[in-house]
Amino acid sequence: MKNQTKDPGSMDWKKILDEAVQACLAGRKILLDYYGHLQKIEEKHQAGLVSEADKESERVISELLKKILPQSEFLGEESYFDGARVSTGRAGKEGRWILDPLDGTTNYIHQFPLFCISLALEVSADLKIAVIDVPLLNETYTAIRGQGAWVNGQRLRVSQTSEIERSLLSTGFFAEDIPVLEEQLKIFSHLVRKARGVRRSGSAAYDLCQVARGVFDAYWEKNLKPWDTAAGQLLVEEAGGVLLTYDGRPHHPYENSLISGNQKMASLIQKSVNLLV
Repeated sequence: MKNQTKDPGSMDWKKILDEAVQACLAGRKILLDYYGHLQKIEEKHQAGLVSEADKESERVISELLKKILPQSEFLGEESYFDGARVSTGRAGKEGRWILDPLDGTTNYIHQFPLFCISLALEVSADLKIAVIDVPLLNETYTAIRGQGAWVNGQRLRVSQTSEIERSLLSTGFFAEDIPVLEEQLKIFSHLVRKARGVRRSGSAAYDLCQVARGVFDAYWEKNLKPWDTAAGQLLVEEAGGVLLTYDGRPHHPYENSLISGNQKMASLIQKSVNLLV
């Protein structure tokens, strides 16, 4: 592509998506090469673990993304925590790539097979493209705004469940912030008594994929970051679902609380959360 800023109306979203998928598959290869062979693991303050696999995956993917849209911005988890100067304001005409090169790092380090690469393209405050790749399951979830959500060619739809008592829910826990953890345990204690079950995959991106797929009827969590939720948000919306904040506002990737599901389930979970916190 020529090195010039593109008008969003003239962008070939299908071509950009196809190239973004290839970038994520390059990241997949790196993650699989390192899987079970890590040499260096670090801890980020209030951000969990990081390995050489995270950093190398982000480096390779970001270089490929720059070739797709040379004038785009980039927000990646590892570069962000390494102190890179990044913008989180309104993305420009060529947009901002939002990348988590390895969502589920703790799973990955312990060789629990649920981990993802999560990539979204945000243009003028709107999510346009999503890719979530799940390497060990050989699943690639994709979405283009207005064109539905898909996994390996299969169309995704959120569930039609309308009662918490008939639901399978998902969530996560953030142990580094004690007040947030105590709040979450209070919510969990309430909902686990009402739902058929509550699962914890250890990857927000994967949880959102399963909401889009209709496996999980709803997912809630707090203290998430844009790279955790941006791609999953577009997938859920394109599968017919909604995302709310804990106080009931429409969610966007720069909010830190999230409830997702079909319209009915998201509303029921939000009302329960609102009564508890």
